[in-house]
Amino acid sequence: MFLAMAEDVRVILIKLADRLNNMRTLQYIPPHKRLKVARETLEIYVPIANRLGISRIQWELEDLSLRYLEPMKYKGVVNRIAKNRLERESYVESIKEIIKKEIQKVKIEAEIQGRPKNIYSIYKKMEKGEKDFFQIYDLIAIRIICNSVRDCYAVLGLLHSIWKPMPGRFKDYIAMPKSNMYQSLHTTVVTPKGEPLEIQIRTWEMHKTAEYGIAAHWKYKEKVDLKKDKKLEERLSWLRQILEWQKDLKDPKEFMENLKIGLFQDEVFTFTPKGDVKILPLGSTPIDFAYLIHTDVGHRCVGAKVNKKIVPLDCKLKSGDIVEILTSKSSRGPSRDWLKIAKTSGAKNRIRIWFKKEMREENIQKGKELFEKEMEKYRIEPSSELTKKLKEASIELGFTELESMFENIGYGKLTSYQVLSKIIPQEKISPIIPLVKPKKRIDQGIRVQGINDVMIRFSRCCNPVPGDEIIGYITRGRGVSIHKADCSNIDFISAEKDRLVKVEWIKTEELFYPVKVKIIADDRSNLVSDIMLIFSSLKILVSAINAITDKNNIANIDVTLSINNLDQLQEIIKKIKKTKSILTVKRVKTF
Repeated sequence: MFLAMAEDVRVILIKLADRLNNMRTLQYIPPHKRLKVARETLEIYVPIANRLGISRIQWELEDLSLRYLEPMKYKGVVNRIAKNRLERESYVESIKEIIKKEIQKVKIEAEIQGRPKNIYSIYKKMEKGEKDFFQIYDLIAIRIICNSVRDCYAVLGLLHSIWKPMPGRFKDYIAMPKSNMYQSLHTTVVTPKGEPLEIQIRTWEMHKTAEYGIAAHWKYKEKVDLKKDKKLEERLSWLRQILEWQKDLKDPKEFMENLKIGLFQDEVFTFTPKGDVKILPLGSTPIDFAYLIHTDVGHRCVGAKVNKKIVPLDCKLKSGDIVEILTSKSSRGPSRDWLKIAKTSGAKNRIRIWFKKEMREENIQKGKELFEKEMEKYRIEPSSELTKKLKEASIELGFTELESMFENIGYGKLTSYQVLSKIIPQEKISPIIPLVKPKKRIDQGIRVQGINDVMIRFSRCCNPVPGDEIIGYITRGRGVSIHKADCSNIDFISAEKDRLVKVEWIKTEELFYPVKVKIIADDRSNLVSDIMLIFSSLKILVSAINAITDKNNIANIDVTLSINNLDQLQEIIKKIKKTKSILTVKRVKTF
C-alpha cells in the first residue's frame, strides 16, 4: 500500500474511503473479526487520515473504532452528551450572537460555527483525567471562517479585546502550518461565565483543507503536475520518510511497529540557524534533529546548541527552539546510547543500520561459528556438496550472498537450525525440540514437552494463569518463557517457529499466580469495601489495590490478586459485575 502511495497518493484516499465503508458495516461481520478490524483502523488508518489532514474521515473512523473496541465507554459518553445537549446548544448560540455583533461593528464578513467535538476526543480526555466531562468548553468549540488571512488576525485581536485569553493556549498554525497542511489560529478565552472557550479562526480555503486535507489540495491542483508541486512534496515528507524506513527494514513486523509509533506523534516546530522549519515529534532531541537534516550529519554529530547555548544530546526540544548541530569529520560515529535517547523511528533506524554495517565482519564470523557448532551437533562434515547446498539455501532464504546469511545468524535474525533444515533431509536430523516422550517434570505448574530441568518464566506481556491456552518460547539464556496462545508477541516471535515448544498446565492447588483486574465504576460510599468483601468471601489474597476517582466521579480501581486458575478469576469478575454502580470489570494483560 505504501509503495503505491509513493507513486500516487490518491491510492490511500481510496483505501481510506474503503475502510470507512467497512467500518460503517462492521456489525455484519463475525464478532471476533470486528475487534481486529477496529484496532487496525485506530492504529493505522486514523493516524494516516490525520497526517493527510482529512479530519472528516479521521473523526468518523475514531468514533466507529471506539464503538467496537470499548462499547460500554462509547455508550457512556454518548448518553452523557445527550443529557446536556439542549444546554450546550443554548450556550453556543449565545456565544455566537456576541461574536457576530462584535464582528459586524468592524465590518468584517465571517461565518460563525459551533463545532461539537467528536466522541473519541472526549473519551481520550476523560481517560487521561485531564478534564471534567461536564465542562462545556470541552464538548464544543467555536469556529470563525473569514475571507482573508488579514481578517483572521483582526478577528483574533477583537476576541482578545472582549474576553481575556488564557496564557499558553494561543497557537498560530497560519504562520506555521502543521505537517498535514492544517492552518488556523487557535485561542482559548475566558467567557463572562468564567468558563474557558476554545475558538478556531481560519479562511475558507484553510477550512476546506482542514476538512478534506490533501483531497482538497488535489481539487485545487487538478490541472497542475503534482510531482512538480514543491509545497505538496513538503507536506508529504512524512510519507517519503516512511518509504525510507520500508527500504531499510526488511522485517515487515518491525516496519509496522515503527509506522504506528511514527504516525501517532504530536509535533514541535524547530528551526535551523538559517530559519528553516523542521517539524519533529514531541519529545525529540538534537539527535533526531541531526538525522532529520541528513544521515551523515547525524553520524558526525558531536554536540548541539539550542538557542545559542550548548545542551546535552538528550535535551528535549520545544517549539520555537533554534537548533545548531555541531559535527566533526573525525567522529567515530553514533553511540549505542543514542538508541535510548532518540525519539524518532527514522533516527533509530539510521543508528541501527550504522552499527549493523560497522559490525558486519564480526557478525559474519560469529554466524559461521554458530553454524559450525550446529553441524557438529548433528555430526555433519563439511564438503563441497554442502557448500553448494548452502549457497542454494541462502538464495531460498532471500540472501544474495553467503556472508549476508551468516551475518543474519550472527546477530540473531536467523538460526543455524533454520539454515540446516534447508540443506539436510529432515529424516537425517532431529528438530531442536525432539518430539520424544517427555519425562514428567513440574516446574511452577508447567510441563514442557521434550525438555527436562529447564527454567520457567511467565511472560509479563500477557501474564498467563492456569486455564489460559499457552505456548512456550525458548529464550537465549533465560529458559522457557510462557505466553498466552493469543498473546500479541507470539505473532512477532512465530518467525522463529523452531524455538516454540508445546507446554501445558499441571493441575495443582498449591501454586498461585498474580493477575491484575481493572474495575471502573460510578463512585459511591463503601464501594471499595464492597469489592473487598467479595475477595474475602472467596478467600482471595489481594496483593495490591489502587483506587482513584476522577473529576467525573468515576472510580478507577486496579487490584492485583493471587489466584489458582482461570475459573477462579472468572468467578471473581462475575461477582464484581453484579455489585452496585460497577460499569466495567476486565483482566489487565500487563502490569
